[in-house]
Amino acid sequence: MSGAAALDAHLATGATGVCRCWKLTRGDGVVYGFTDHDRALVFDGVTFKPDSGMSAAALVQTTGLSVDNTEAVGALSDAAITEADIAAGRFDGAAIEAWLVQWAAPENRVLQFRGTLGELTRANGAFTAELRGLAERLNTATGRVYQRSCSAVLGDGDCRFDLGTPGYAADVAVVAVEGARVLWCAGLEGFEPRWFERGRCAVLDGAAVGLAQAVKVDRPEGGLRRVELWDRLRAGIAAGDRVRLTAGCDKRMETCRLKFNNLLNFRGFPDIPGEDWMVAHPSRVSARDGGSRR
Repeated sequence: MSGAAALDAHLATGATGVCRCWKLTRGDGVVYGFTDHDRALVFDGVTFKPDSGMSAAALVQTTGLSVDNTEAVGALSDAAITEADIAAGRFDGAAIEAWLVQWAAPENRVLQFRGTLGELTRANGAFTAELRGLAERLNTATGRVYQRSCSAVLGDGDCRFDLGTPGYAADVAVVAVEGARVLWCAGLEGFEPRWFERGRCAVLDGAAVGLAQAVKVDRPEGGLRRVELWDRLRAGIAAGDRVRLTAGCDKRMETCRLKFNNLLNFRGFPDIPGEDWMVAHPSRVSARDGGSRR
C-alpha cells in the first residue's frame, strides 16, 4: 500500500494522529524542516523540527488555473529562521512543500501544497510568510520581445556565453566599504574601466556570503577600483571580505560582437525600423536632404 493510500486508510478509522510538516529550500540550497507536532519527524533525509513555532493558516486550493495561496506564521529563532536572514533576503523566493503526515508512521503522508515564498513580514519577534502556489508562474509574461537590444540574460540558455571563460570574472578582496553599496577593490588593473558595469557582484565570504547585487558603476580611482552597486547589500559586508565580479553586458550588438565574441547568439533586432519610420509618409521625391523642391 502506498503512503498516500495508507494515510487515507488511517483517516478512515476516525481516530487519527496526523500533523503538518513544511520543507523549506532556500535559493542557496539550505534546507529547513518544520512541523506542528510535539516531536521531531524525519523523512526524505530532512529532520522536521517542532521547536520553530511555525504553523499555517487555512490552505486555499482551486481546481482551475487561479493561484493557490496560504500563509505560514512562526517565531523567529536563532536555530531556525532568523530576522537577520529575512532582512538579508535569503528566503526570498524559497521553495516550500507542505505535507500531511501520520506522525506515528511518517512514510504515510501526502503532499498538500508546493510553491514558493512570497512576501515576508516580521514584527515583535515573529514572521508571516505568504505562500504562492505553482499557478503563480502563469502570471509571468513569456515570449520574444522585438527590440533593438538583446532580450537574453548574459550566460543564460539563450545567450549561451560561458561566464567561466577566463577574463570575464575576478575574485578580489574588498579594501573598503561605503554604506554597503560602494566597494573599493584592488587587483583589477588588468580589466578595462567599466568592464563590470551591468554585471554582477557576488559575496563569497563574511556576513553577506551568498548575496549578490548588480553593478552600477565600475571606475578606477586612486589606484583602486570603485564598484558601486545598484542597491545596498541587505547584510553587512566589511573590508577583507571577498567578492566575485562578473563582466556586464549593455545588450548592444556591438558589445556582443566585440566584448563577448557571441554575435551568433545575439537575441535582439538591431535593424528594426525606428520611430522616424513610423511617421514617414509617401512622396515622389526620392532625395530627402531638407532642401526645397520646384
